[in-house]
Amino acid sequence: MTRQVLAIDLKDESMVQTYREHHRRVWPEVLDSLRAAGVIEMQIYLLGCRLVMIAELQDGADLRQAFETRIASHPRVAAWETLMMSLQQPAPGAAPGEWWTAMESVFEFRDSPARG
Repeated sequence: MTRQVLAIDLKDESMVQTYREHHRRVWPEVLDSLRAAGVIEMQIYLLGCRLVMIAELQDGADLRQAFETRIASHPRVAAWETLMMSLQQPAPGAAPGEWWTAMESVFEFRDSPARG
């Protein structure tokens, strides 16, 4: 399993409630496309206008390729992505043309059982 963590910003605070409402009722075609693209689990967190996505993918799956494949998979998925992009803008530090931007891991803690 591969974990990817990405960030993006909402354009302004007036879009927070709209974004939340859409994600309370994600279209079934969007969820189906995530499954088909190898996404096992996904969460999106919000702080102010910053969104952080944590995605667990099947080994070998690439999230950027998965998104491209998803968008082409169904007109409703493409419409969803267009709708979401109307609310979003790249986070500071994003490369030109990059939308959701991969975050750098700077710390990890895993508790392991005591050895005896």
